[in-house]
Amino acid sequence: MKKLFGMLLLLIIILAAILGIRSETVFKDTQLQVQQLEHNLPLDTDAAINRFAKGIQFQTISHDDPEKFNAQPFIDFRQHIKLSYPLVHQIAQQKTFGEHSLLYYFPGTDKSLKPALLMGHMDVVPVDEATLDKWQQPPFSGVVENGTIWGRGTIDDKVTVFALLESMELLLQQNKPFKRGIYLAFGHDEETGGTRGAVKIAEYLQQQGVEFEFVLDEGGAITEGIMPGIEQPVALVGVAEKGFVNLRLTVNSAGGHSSQPPEHTALGILSDAIVKVENAQFTPDLTFSKMTFDAVATYAPLSSRLSMANLWLLEPVVSNVMVKSPSSAASIRTTIAATMAKGSSKSNILPSQASAVINFRILPGDSIESVKQHVISAIDDERVMISDFMSINPSEVSPTDSFGFKLIEKHIRQLDNDVLVAPYLVIGGTDSRYYTGLSKNIYRFMMVRLNPESLTRFHGINEQLPVEDYLNAIRFFHAMLQETAGVELSENSNG
Repeated sequence: MKKLFGMLLLLIIILAAILGIRSETVFKDTQLQVQQLEHNLPLDTDAAINRFAKGIQFQTISHDDPEKFNAQPFIDFRQHIKLSYPLVHQIAQQKTFGEHSLLYYFPGTDKSLKPALLMGHMDVVPVDEATLDKWQQPPFSGVVENGTIWGRGTIDDKVTVFALLESMELLLQQNKPFKRGIYLAFGHDEETGGTRGAVKIAEYLQQQGVEFEFVLDEGGAITEGIMPGIEQPVALVGVAEKGFVNLRLTVNSAGGHSSQPPEHTALGILSDAIVKVENAQFTPDLTFSKMTFDAVATYAPLSSRLSMANLWLLEPVVSNVMVKSPSSAASIRTTIAATMAKGSSKSNILPSQASAVINFRILPGDSIESVKQHVISAIDDERVMISDFMSINPSEVSPTDSFGFKLIEKHIRQLDNDVLVAPYLVIGGTDSRYYTGLSKNIYRFMMVRLNPESLTRFHGINEQLPVEDYLNAIRFFHAMLQETAGVELSENSNG
């Protein structure tokens, strides 16, 4: 027995040594080594801030109910940017889609170079009237106070629209030719699916035979205090995004008076089906979590490196920990969310039809069809009819060694080389999902800084943006546009 115990102890020591050695040797520092630069742009910062602040005042709201759509703020918004950025509107080839979405094209002289597309969206989500008294500044005031710009859209996503326009206006002032063509696309209905804006723009570009070197849309950001154990800020650049599908479950029955119910009503059968689906969670996949962690691993504490370096043994443990938190669970599996249900119209009437909607956010590797089959198998009840609506498959995964990704990484780090850059999976949806057929290199990043507190302001109360974040967004996009277009500027114009 002592010999067996000794052998077991030896095996444990050897295993512990292997785990420890791997945690110190598996990961390499892959951060791009660049020198931090001063970006001294010839920019009237007060005027730029005022243009942005005024843009927040236009209530370009996207409502789920199309009857509530108000076109006038979009018309006024377009007039504002036309007056604010005259060179952009003089030089660009322009088209409008769905009456309000905008596409600008700045041709390049070298036709062998594929153009690039940079995107943002003009629309914002509504403000819940019940929360108005909780806003420190009115949500569409565009107030600039104590170094902060207040209002709906300051983060999501007018910051990108205005930073791109400011950057392009500055670049055009140099009167230098573009070698590579540049497209700017600004949707007006991203918050309700982009079907009248981004979809139509993408269809038009596909008809024109356009293929992009890369596409850059919203999605990631510079995060602070989001990744456990990582003290430095981490810029998360989306290389893929989840798809989604709504499945409607329907059960029909004879109905009748509630005084003579069957053993299981249509609503009872439906409820059982929902529980079966919720109990049949999808298998976790750590592919994207590992991709993100690998990029910053050498800056992580040993406890994190130990588990991630030894997924060959510890993957079930890591997965079990991650699925306990809704935010981390969403990054490693297709999610299940029962969101809507309907029975009869009166408490004493048996429902002749009961229905419910379950929303799935689909991890790359799964598909609309595989999700549907998963649900059919989980319910295993012919009385429950299943149909899908409003769906799109997850995106392809874009490479991290492309011109576009390296350019994004370079200009993030040149602004602040304390910021680490890592690829990640966007768990929400962006307009870029419609451009899959136009480029293999689609990335999602906006130059703002987010911490656990500011993350709650997305679609929430007190949306705001530090002035310095906005100016950094202009610096970032100016550098991106300059290098992408191959424009050589004079020394005093780009620091």
